[in-house]
Amino acid sequence: MTIEVGSQAPDFQLKDNHGRTVRLSEFRGEKNVVLVFYPFAFTGVCTGELCALRDELPRFEDEGAQLLAVSNDSIHTLRVYAEQEGLEYPLLSDFWPHGETSRAYGVFDEDKGCAVRGTFVIDKEGTVRWSVVNGLPDARDLNDYVKALEAL
Repeated sequence: MTIEVGSQAPDFQLKDNHGRTVRLSEFRGEKNVVLVFYPFAFTGVCTGELCALRDELPRFEDEGAQLLAVSNDSIHTLRVYAEQEGLEYPLLSDFWPHGETSRAYGVFDEDKGCAVRGTFVIDKEGTVRWSVVNGLPDARDLNDYVKALEAL
């Protein structure tokens, strides 16, 4: 079941594409977080979405938000992917234990073995304030999450 708006966002500890540990709780009291789950690096819809986020990164920064993107790929795959696409925000690996964080947010597709397209806007206190979950083939509109951030 997907985490509901108004509930506390599950904390996590994941490695980013540079091997650094990132914890959601690091941002409490400091920044709002836009947490974006996506199925796989190097796929068409995912690349389109993540490159759109790259191109609009200043909008998130202007809102005082940290963008975090999570997939079930390994950190090695994510490092190459970020370099190839010029992605300067953290790509987090939910590779092992496989899908643990995706499951905690209710966006892991057990049949496919990957996260579906879930986005969660989390405020500075760690509360989910907005979310959208789309199936694997359905891209999200990043303007929706920018509007959610502006409403915080």
